[in-house]
Amino acid sequence: MTDNFTQSAAMQDYLEAILNISETAGVVRVTDIAAELRIAKSSVSQALSNLKKIGLVIQEPYGAVELTCTGKKQAFEIRHRHHVLRNFLETLGVDTEIADEDACLMEHVVSKETIDKLIKFVEKNGFTKKIEPRPSRTCDEGE
Repeated sequence: MTDNFTQSAAMQDYLEAILNISETAGVVRVTDIAAELRIAKSSVSQALSNLKKIGLVIQEPYGAVELTCTGKKQAFEIRHRHHVLRNFLETLGVDTEIADEDACLMEHVVSKETIDKLIKFVEKNGFTKKIEPRPSRTCDEGE
């Protein structure tokens, strides 16, 4: 999975949106993703085509969208990064809405090494009350 799309901020936003919608609504449709990300349905359809090609989502024609096991793992990791960054910014006194927007921007450009060290710092200094833990298992065996 070294395709440029897998590394893009847009792909990460799609995965996170699909995860969030699936947890709140159960079923994820193109229109739901478009509304969540405030973009055109045609853009979502194109992105889903790319996500299907690289094995991160499953979707029958005109059907619901589901994350594959690999897609879920990536989506949970993206969301975890977002929560850590948002929590850290709020701890610094940044307004919640701004912290959320900035965390969304930062999560796409901060390296795994940096985010891992930031998580350790945040945990060591007791700023973990709002941070969703990394899930130990996101998929059933064989998915």
